[in-house]
Amino acid sequence: MEYDGRISSKHICNTIGIEMGFEDNIEMISLAFWQVLKLAGPVLVVALLIGLTIGIIQAATSINEMTLSFVPKVIIVILTIAIFSNYLILGLSDYFMFIFERVATLG
Repeated sequence: MEYDGRISSKHICNTIGIEMGFEDNIEMISLAFWQVLKLAGPVLVVALLIGLTIGIIQAATSINEMTLSFVPKVIIVILTIAIFSNYLILGLSDYFMFIFERVATLG
């Protein structure tokens, strides 16, 4: 059998003595997805509401200027990220601390 340059995660885990089951992997993936939804949700909701509001105003006034929808959305999204930055940093640091603690208990 030839070596094709790839090392599977199963080989690495068996070499260093770590065993993670299918349920553990699914749990980690679902936690990652929920974390992404919690952290990106407020920014995406604000962008959606601003885009919808500007779109309605543009349709009502027949103004079809592209920068009219882009510039306010970018400014408000940046302000939203600035307002929620503490929440974002705390959420990410808590999640990564959980992941690092979980990895430390595997070995």
